[in-house]
Amino acid sequence: MKGNKVLILILLLSISAIYLVGCNTETADSSNKEVKEVVDSKDEFGITITEDNVSFVDGSGEEVSIHKNPKRVVVLFSSFLDIWTKNGGELIGMVEDTSGSPIPGTEGVETVGRTGAISLEKIISLEPDLVILSSNTSSQMEMVPSLKQNNIPVIAFDYKFKEDYYKMVKLFTAINEREDLYEENVLAIEKEIQEIVEKTSEEKPKKVFLMFASSKSLEARGSNSTVGEIFADLNAVNITDESGVPFEDQSFSMEKLIEEDPEYIFVITMGSDMEKVQDKIKADAESNPAWASLSAVKNNKYIFLPKELFTYKANERYAEAYEYVAKILYPEAFSN
Repeated sequence: MKGNKVLILILLLSISAIYLVGCNTETADSSNKEVKEVVDSKDEFGITITEDNVSFVDGSGEEVSIHKNPKRVVVLFSSFLDIWTKNGGELIGMVEDTSGSPIPGTEGVETVGRTGAISLEKIISLEPDLVILSSNTSSQMEMVPSLKQNNIPVIAFDYKFKEDYYKMVKLFTAINEREDLYEENVLAIEKEIQEIVEKTSEEKPKKVFLMFASSKSLEARGSNSTVGEIFADLNAVNITDESGVPFEDQSFSMEKLIEEDPEYIFVITMGSDMEKVQDKIKADAESNPAWASLSAVKNNKYIFLPKELFTYKANERYAEAYEYVAKILYPEAFSN
């Protein structure tokens, strides 16, 4: 009888051990599965999407985790407004929009100032649960410590190239749980751009000069700029690239322009007073006796680009901007 009791005890202990191992294995499998799901959710932009949060490194280099579906959002950079509203976002505050075209979804939204003169106090008084701003605007970055001290989450974006636009849409659709809009606002646009680029890929490259003009200065723009990227993708030869000058030092050089004599001169303008911008162009460029001798000027290929596509970020109109340039550079490719 005693031997039977010992045998029963051994059997019970064995069953318990098997059960515990099974539980531990199941727990480990579950834990591994959760880790795997988080890892798998990290996409090509370095964005991690979980059930409640979206995590990524923003334009300031900070690791940011944003809770999904914020309802009280303030956007401080005008080029970000339509990206946010067209990708499921709601607004309670915004920077004054200077584009001249009302952005759907911003009707009746309270303004917190204009670019360069934004009221921090006004932002805080709105009690936002998210503020979206530009990491390239020093006056906005100076607000970040105060916003964080008031427990207001911040996203700072560095938006220069179309890839940055794609990332913003990916983030906004994830944050607003509107991933369906990513296909419409990125994937469809990517496809259109690729078709335009392929259509011009066999054409002879055109030599161009990009001039950025404001009432205060004229500057050159190379391929490492927002508009310059479009021309580079379309196989244009930008004479500013050959100088090897960093973006921030690309000053206008009449001597360089005359020496290179590009086939096309494209002008991007900034400022609401176009008369003053024109006066600056005339004073610094058109008044030079050699200006009229430039091939682009003689052949009516001295072109002012529309602000809505090239001064302001093209965003969901990127394909339209590509096609606009492509048809000017390679009209024969679009003749059919």
